[in-house]
Amino acid sequence: MFYLLSQLSTDFPAFNVFRYLTFRTGGAVITALMVAFVFGPAIIRWLKAQQGYGQPIRTDGPQTHLVKQGTPTMGGAMMLLGITIAVLLWADLGNKYVWAVMIVTLGYGLIGFLDDYRKVKKRSSAGVAGKSKLVLEIALAGAAGYWISTIGAPEMADKLTVPFFKDLLLDLGVMYLPFVVFVIVGAANSVNLTDGLDGLAIVPVMIAAGVFVVIAYLIGNAVFANYLQVHFVAGSGELAVFCGAIVGAGLGFLWFNAPPAMVFMGDTGSLALGGALGSVAVVTKHEIVLSIVGGLFVLETVSVIVQVASFKLTGKRVFRMAPLHHHYEEKGWAEPTVVIRFWIIAVILAVAGLATLKLR
Repeated sequence: MFYLLSQLSTDFPAFNVFRYLTFRTGGAVITALMVAFVFGPAIIRWLKAQQGYGQPIRTDGPQTHLVKQGTPTMGGAMMLLGITIAVLLWADLGNKYVWAVMIVTLGYGLIGFLDDYRKVKKRSSAGVAGKSKLVLEIALAGAAGYWISTIGAPEMADKLTVPFFKDLLLDLGVMYLPFVVFVIVGAANSVNLTDGLDGLAIVPVMIAAGVFVVIAYLIGNAVFANYLQVHFVAGSGELAVFCGAIVGAGLGFLWFNAPPAMVFMGDTGSLALGGALGSVAVVTKHEIVLSIVGGLFVLETVSVIVQVASFKLTGKRVFRMAPLHHHYEEKGWAEPTVVIRFWIIAVILAVAGLATLKLR
């Protein structure tokens, strides 16, 4: 639609508005939101009819979660539908970066879907074998990372930018591709670990996506990039539309995921959204900034690593339960308290991440 409407601007100047990235980003937000609102109820009814008992609840998790038995999972499909339609309508489909991040997003969504399907079918919280899932994630991230490195300027292909330094570029050489794989796979699984309470993961995802709307727009604009003394990445601005679609789809999903949740996103959504954020960070050369903006996801992941390492080495647990949000639940915090306080942390970290654009 973007191409057709922009071509009309030659004869009808009013259609020139469709050439503006900001307008199309807003269009993507509204489109993805409306898709979720319109199709969400039907998708939830279908998932509930197909799944019966819904997502299996971990017996070793907080006992308060047992009341959620029967809630359907795979709600991430609702968001993926909204994102896909919004991107197809509003993004420049001639932009290779758009296709790279969409392939990662949908590919990780498919991996998550297979995991969710296996859980529901077996009536167990154990889905696809961890090693098998990790191999698929690494393979997809590696292929996408290699493709992304061939799209942009050759002099930036294997470089890592460092926030707070305007001219510092680290040449990673042959280690760049493994680094990209680490970023994308790490982001996907970090969001997956955070998705444990109603609304806990989706709002920080939307906050991070909103930050990357700004980052992609500025990094993809030569004038703004030069003014802010950040590295210009030609074509990356189009990812503002993609990130806007994530925000819109996330808002629509939150309508149904707000406590008490009518549907869970499942691995279908969490892996896809995490992979999306990771791939956008790779394209915009803001991988380190993602670790700041998505610091909440990092904290959740580190809590699991520390818990497992401590138990294996000493036989003792650092936290009452991991990931971190379960620790606070076990301490007696109400679920809405944990969720809202974690949202506040996500907002603070997002502001810190945005500040890196100017503090050079």
